[in-house]
Amino acid sequence: MRVYIAIDDTDSLEIGATGRSANELRKLIKDRGWGKTQAVTRHQLLLHSDIPYTSHNSSMCFIADIREDCCDELIAAAGEYLETTSAPGSDPGLCVAIDHQIKELDSLMSFGFKAKEEILNKEVAYKTAVKCNIHLSEHGGTGDGIIGALAGIALRMSGNDGRFQGRTELKEPGEMMAIGDVLAHSDIDEVQSIEGELLAADETLILGEKIKSVLLDGKKKLLVYREGDEWHTCNNKQLRAY
Repeated sequence: MRVYIAIDDTDSLEIGATGRSANELRKLIKDRGWGKTQAVTRHQLLLHSDIPYTSHNSSMCFIADIREDCCDELIAAAGEYLETTSAPGSDPGLCVAIDHQIKELDSLMSFGFKAKEEILNKEVAYKTAVKCNIHLSEHGGTGDGIIGALAGIALRMSGNDGRFQGRTELKEPGEMMAIGDVLAHSDIDEVQSIEGELLAADETLILGEKIKSVLLDGKKKLLVYREGDEWHTCNNKQLRAY
């Protein structure tokens, strides 16, 4: 069965990284033979002085296809992992949603996108999780990470939010590459301009320093922009909206 797993607030300025923790949970699932996982996405939430966060206020989410008989064990193991590895002073939260058991999907989506624009609290998060039949739990500190974790599930499920964690390794920065070759030598599904135009396989682009992909239309897409007659991969500043 398919489950969505999200975590938030596992690190401090000095120790840890929530993206690394999410990938360690992916490894745990693989090592225990529970199933297979997909890449982690990073979801940007509201930046506001009244919201405590380490650096960027983002949550991490990934999808796992697992055996039905190991879901409870997975939740317990993930919670134990957060409690034993999260940085001192962090406020880790865990959210696990079983795809076919989710209820009130509109409420879940509303919560996720509100978290990008509004200050939310734990009470609202718990009420939403109960309404939507989703597991939500605190694993240290104030537990405020449950807010971002629940939002991460919603935003990943939307198929239109988030950057995939890690870089796509292709050729060296500054080199030119055909779109068809990009698709053939990576897990990128499509190459698209920031205005929404899909590039054909015979078009070419110039690679930047960091090649990051985003989640759009339920696909892993590489975003590019035009400069003169040439296509270039987008930089971090251009991808902040994702």
